[in-house]
Order: sequence, then structure tokens, then C-alpha cells
Amino acid sequence: MPDSLVDSNGPVSGHIISTTIGGKNGEPKRTISYMAERVVGTGSFGIVFQAKCLETGEAVAIKKVLQDKRYKNRELQLMRLMDHPNVITLKHCFFSTTTRDELFLNLVMDYVPETMYKVLKHYIDSNQSMPLIYIKLYTYQLFKGLAYMHTVARVCHRDIKPQNILVDPLTHQVKICDLGSAKVLVKGEANISYICSRYYRAPELIFGATEYTMTIDIWSAGCVLAELLLGQPLFPGENAVDQLVEIIKVLGTPTREEIRCMNPNYTDFRFPQIKAHPWHKVFHKRMPPEAIDLASRLLQYSPSLRCTALEACAHPFFNELREPNARLPNGRPFPPLFNFKQELAGASPELINRLIPEHVRRQAGLNFPILQGHDYIGATLFVHGLVAEGKPSN
Repeated sequence: MPDSLVDSNGPVSGHIISTTIGGKNGEPKRTISYMAERVVGTGSFGIVFQAKCLETGEAVAIKKVLQDKRYKNRELQLMRLMDHPNVITLKHCFFSTTTRDELFLNLVMDYVPETMYKVLKHYIDSNQSMPLIYIKLYTYQLFKGLAYMHTVARVCHRDIKPQNILVDPLTHQVKICDLGSAKVLVKGEANISYICSRYYRAPELIFGATEYTMTIDIWSAGCVLAELLLGQPLFPGENAVDQLVEIIKVLGTPTREEIRCMNPNYTDFRFPQIKAHPWHKVFHKRMPPEAIDLASRLLQYSPSLRCTALEACAHPFFNELREPNARLPNGRPFPPLFNFKQELAGASPELINRLIPEHVRRQAGLNFPILQGHDYIGATLFVHGLVAEGKPSN
């Protein structure tokens, strides 16, 4: 249960909200107060506002959503599962009421001032391309966060887009945010197909698939990568049908087999036959071939052919981030990039070898030219002061 009920008529600038936290497992109860400062996001869900904790001076973001008293809030349940540096985490939460007897759930999170959308817009407005090092840094962390969500939390985000990727302008750490559409996907259980913002919507969703997988997030992340490389959306469809047209312009007309892989129940095959546009012609001539290769592996019609988030992290496009002396352009260190947790459980030794650079393994005291041919059970790596575990099976 969230910590307490408070009366609140809305986050007007200067409005103070007080709530009680603690009181569990012998922990003393304490009152904490937030002063609303400004609205930073609005939508059908409610609003997100920046606030300041009066006790600590800490800046937080509070997402305030109207709560149906008959149901549990799925976003709250899923946020409580999250514990990863590249996924937004819940600090605490509380209910508030209004004079109209409406019940609101308030989710308190770290405040991160920028989004990938705003960062890219800054470069576009300045008539510049985003530097490749930042594209690598941001998308690598996006895949790292998705690897955790998909393999550890077993959660599909279902709305990956630049607006839902937070960027700290000082450290350049990235966090996936807004779990309002997220869901634990259960095999054999139907889900709604009208999900995900249009430009980033996987083709199986456009084909009406209801038993889709985590790979819809991989498609969306591929669209984000392409947008950072191009400086504009790759598939800017004006409506659902036009969205498919935009995809076909690049990938060509899907084959019957590809349509079957996306949605076995789809039977209308009346599409004009259009050849795929070569990927190297989609991007400008100076684009690194590794960037084009990664985009092509993410943006596949057949969901099962898309690489996983962890495989994307290991792609050669990100090799620059793994170099011993790699730094931010201002000379400061990168945010932590190799602090993988349980997401490495079940990963092959070869994949772990590619993910954790030799200089990081040395620094952490890991004797890891991985033993080729050995199958590691529960190989979980905790780099930077944490422990690496891995036992060969018989």
C-alpha cells in the first residue's frame, strides 16, 4: 500500500504536499513534504510535475494519476519491481484526494531534467547532427535497461520512444521512464495491439497481433537509434495504415512467411510488391557500417529475427564505449556501463566476453578469458566492487 492519504487540489506552483513514510519493519514513521514547482508533462494519464523535498532539498518528479478505487495500479506494481541504473525507480508513493472525492496516486521518482527527445531537438534546432559518441552512449544504455526489463523483471515497456528516455545532461546517464503502458507478457495470453506511439510501433502490432513478445520494444529501440542517426523519425506515418506504408518503403513488402510470423491470423495479403530500400541508402554516405548493421538487425519484420537487447549491447557499434581510455568529449568519465546484474544469467560465455571488456575484468579481479566450451549456470556479473559468479556445469 502507498504510504498515506493527503488532501491535495493539484500541483500549483508553491503548493505543498505532505505525506507520511516508513512505519514498516520497525522503521519509524516520518513526515515528508514536497513543494510543487512546475508541470513537466501532461497526458491522458494525468500530469508529471517537478517538486522539491523540503526536508532534503532534493528535486523529484511526481507523477499524479487518477486512481480507480476498484483496481490496483499496474504501473505502481511494475515500478516496485524495478532496480536498475537505466530504468526509473520508485522512491515512494502516496494517495491524495480532492474536494470532489477523487482519488489520485502520486508516484515519486528521481527528477531527471532532459529527455532524449529534447536533446535531439536541441541539435536539430542548431542545424547539427548529434555526435556519434552520444548516440552510442544513449542507445547502449537504452538496450542495457531493456535487457534488465526483459530478462529479469520480465516486463515489456510497450511505449519506447525518445520522450520516454530520460538523459542526465551532466553525467549522460540514461533512464527508461513511463511504465504506464508496461506489462508482464504471458505466453498464450492476449494483449491489446493498439499500443505504442505510432512512429515506434512494431509492424506486428499494425497487423493486429495480440500474442506479441518483448521484441516490440526492440523494434521501437531500433526506430529510436535510426532517429538519432538521421535527425528525424525513420517511419513518420500519419496514421496506422500510412505507418505500414512508411515501413514498407524501407523494408519492402513483407513476404507471406514474414506476415505469418507477425500475426498468424492475418489473411489479407493485398499489398503492392515493393523492393526493400538498401539500408546503406537510408543513411548518409559517412554513416559507420556498424551503425547500419545494428539498425538492420533491430528492424526486422520477423520478431524472432530481431536481436535481443543484450545482443544489441554487445554489437560492434558500441566497441568505442569498451575502450580502456574512452571518455566523454569533456574528458569526464562515462556513466557506469558494465554494471550488469542478473541480466547476464543465462548469457553465453562468448556473449559475456564481448559485453565485459578485458580492462574491466582485470580491474574487478575477474579471471575471465571465458572458458570456451563451458556452460555457465547462473553466470551473474557484478562489476565495480560487486562479485562475479559462474560455475561450470558438468
